[in-house]
Amino acid sequence: MHLITPDQYRQMLAGMGAPLAASRRSFLKGLGAAGGALVIGLHLGPRLALAEEAAAPPPAPPMPNAFVRIAPDNTVTVLIKHVDMGQGVTTGLPTIVAEELDADWSQMRTAFAPADAKLYNNLAFGPVQGTGGSTSVANSWDQLRRAGAAARAMLVAAAAKEWGVAPESVTVEKGVLKSGTHSGTFGEFAQAAAQLPVPSEVTLKEPKDFTLIGTKLPRLDSTVKTDGTATYALDMRRPGMLTAVVRRPDRFGATVTSFDAAAAKKVPGVVDVVTVPSGIAVLATNTWAAIQGREALTSVEWDETKAETRGTAELFDEYRKLAATPGLPAARRGDAAKALAGAAKTIETEFAFPYLAHAPMEPLNCVIEKTADGATIWTGSQFQTIEQAVTAGILGLKPEQVKIESLYAGGSFGRRANTAADYVAEAATILKAIDGRAPVHLVWTREDDIKGGYYRPMFYHTVRAGLTADGKIAGWQQQIVGQSFMVGTPFEAFAVKEGVDGTSVEGASDTNYAIAEFAVDLHTPKVAVPTLWWRSVGHTHTAHVVEVTIDELAHAAGRDPLEFRLELLKDQPRHAAVLRLLAEKAKWGEKPGAGKGRGVALHESFDTVVGSVIDVSVVDGRIKVERVVCAVDCGIAINPDVIAAQIEGGVGFGLGAALHDEITLDGGVVEQANFDTYVPLRMSEMPEVEVHILPSANAPTGIGEPGVPGVAPALSNAIFDATGQRLRSLPFRLEDFKA
Repeated sequence: MHLITPDQYRQMLAGMGAPLAASRRSFLKGLGAAGGALVIGLHLGPRLALAEEAAAPPPAPPMPNAFVRIAPDNTVTVLIKHVDMGQGVTTGLPTIVAEELDADWSQMRTAFAPADAKLYNNLAFGPVQGTGGSTSVANSWDQLRRAGAAARAMLVAAAAKEWGVAPESVTVEKGVLKSGTHSGTFGEFAQAAAQLPVPSEVTLKEPKDFTLIGTKLPRLDSTVKTDGTATYALDMRRPGMLTAVVRRPDRFGATVTSFDAAAAKKVPGVVDVVTVPSGIAVLATNTWAAIQGREALTSVEWDETKAETRGTAELFDEYRKLAATPGLPAARRGDAAKALAGAAKTIETEFAFPYLAHAPMEPLNCVIEKTADGATIWTGSQFQTIEQAVTAGILGLKPEQVKIESLYAGGSFGRRANTAADYVAEAATILKAIDGRAPVHLVWTREDDIKGGYYRPMFYHTVRAGLTADGKIAGWQQQIVGQSFMVGTPFEAFAVKEGVDGTSVEGASDTNYAIAEFAVDLHTPKVAVPTLWWRSVGHTHTAHVVEVTIDELAHAAGRDPLEFRLELLKDQPRHAAVLRLLAEKAKWGEKPGAGKGRGVALHESFDTVVGSVIDVSVVDGRIKVERVVCAVDCGIAINPDVIAAQIEGGVGFGLGAALHDEITLDGGVVEQANFDTYVPLRMSEMPEVEVHILPSANAPTGIGEPGVPGVAPALSNAIFDATGQRLRSLPFRLEDFKA
């Protein structure tokens, strides 16, 4: 996703029929209930181009955005255009505003912005409102700084006018304006400031003058998430609402042909049973009754003509055969084949990666209701613009007639963001099937999610790499085999170039290591299993392959793995700085001791560089992860605590994938169903994690995803250091490990 430029994304959304936004006047009218509030709207155009930035077109004409509301009660509310799925945007984004506003942190509040692509577009994407690619802070950085600075200037102007002093004499500190003997709060001047024009030019603070950014401010969402007052879609209740669950086929691509609903309709609480494109929907007055009704369906027959019937073993056999043949070129430098032919030493490696479920804590669900002028959806919306467009198409509405009330989301890891808007679309089809006579709360159970959702694609890699006589990398040939989740979607025209899906090869084809003779090929087989980006996208597998292979080359050359990497990164100052900080904090030069091992990995994703060192011990012949040390360059650290939390969470997420997680198929049927068979990392397995942030004056980069890619390879390298045995494919089978 992050390989697409803003202009490409604009073209894509135009083709999808992305909705035009409501007017600024109608938006401000909707906020009128604040009464006397100062609402700041700024004209800001797209600035951020995540890839191909040099080739990106000039920014589009300025678009109005409204983010800051200062009320007479002296509260400052920041409108959050991104979904909060635990990554901390409801703290990070208000911090940016509060810094430029010189507000007191205690007066800051948040509210989720309405679905309106014109006002709340993600500047990294184009005219679409959405959250993903670790862009929330990066695309909002300048935008919110200017909003905060403009609000401050207007408050200062209002105070200066009332006091009869020069604006230059007015100071602002912790939400209080002062000039000589005069003083007043934001709330006292909010109404007067609202009558003033928004300044077209504002002066932003220098990083050295920050007082809030870079400090460990308490999260604004901690209290509501602790006391239960935070609202998630699972909490939503509407008058007359029916809960719906769906019986879906066991095999992907199958469709329902017939069924008997008589027994289901006899279950107390069941109201209706309807057919929808995804299966059979059972509607009831409560979730339990709907589930019981679904269980009571009989004589269910499926058309499996187009269904996927291959199992994991068969698919991997096909992948291995493909990897033995030339693929489409994803990267070419020099002549890798010729260089390897003359190499003093070569190694050959293979890596297998299973399908992975997203498995967010809050299963997929949403509430949809027909209204007099359209429809309203309540959900933790990650792709508001796409969900509006898809729902509108199903219900025969205009996109602007679909209102989305964004709520907190209990995790996502990419699952809630797909171009089909699948679970929202499913809810809309159910609402349509019952002619909109009642609000519908669609609920996916954990089993629904694990057995029938979208998955991180299965991948298979081979690498043949060689060393020169003096221990330098002579050449590198890599074959990558895996499904594309871009092909067949509106992203295909922009993410897939000459048959190569950039999200399948990112992190490998664009490695930062200086390897002169280098070749990466891609094979993209067709499989009917639905796939989607998963936290850190292609980097989930490419980082592992590159970092384990680099480690193997270092050991084959008789070199220290960290020093070997530094030599390959001599022209990459950011990466080298992260490695040096990591070496210092992890005490890399100290030997871990008998029965212990230490491994390192370094990877850049989402413009952020993360280095990881993992310490393991061998206890009773079993591997135990003891400690993880991470060094991070993510630009200016808005809130070090939030950054540390994201890296810590990424470590846990990455360890779960390394040690346990896999989705396997038997005859096309998913074998896992819940957390007893798709096992997340247990609390007892979570090691001590240290996070060290490299000081920076550069604009913030992504942090939600970059903590994941380096975990598995650092662990693999640590296991080798401890035991001399290489574990490459994921998940590692440590329960059978013989140290």
